[in-house]
Amino acid sequence: MWGVGGVLAQETEQTKLIQALKVFHQAMVKKNTVTINQQTDKALTYGHSNGWIETKAEMINNLETGFISYGSIKEDSINITMNGNMASARFNATINAAFKGKEMVTFQLRVLEVWTKKGNRWILFARQAVPVVPIAH
Repeated sequence: MWGVGGVLAQETEQTKLIQALKVFHQAMVKKNTVTINQQTDKALTYGHSNGWIETKAEMINNLETGFISYGSIKEDSINITMNGNMASARFNATINAAFKGKEMVTFQLRVLEVWTKKGNRWILFARQAVPVVPIAH
């Protein structure tokens, strides 16, 4: 049974997770691979909206080499579901990215990230994005 303290504790963890998520995304924009390394699980699977999947090492290498660059990552409508030391974060994202040094392209995506709590920190375990596609009626 959740008392007032339990509800507040869960809200605090959600706030911490949202903060970790935003810090991670800004580290991607800034190519801060130290922060990215600290905020991702060694078994990370990072799925892009085109079906491309990177491991942690590939993701960091692709940022360092400029194979992929992020101009901005903006989250909207973040929805957190918590289950013990695991949590999912679903949100809409507007991402400006460039591949192989080409011009920045804007992507409208729906993103699912799976985070796990290790100690006092939230660590990204998995991510998958899909493009926003209008539903035909």
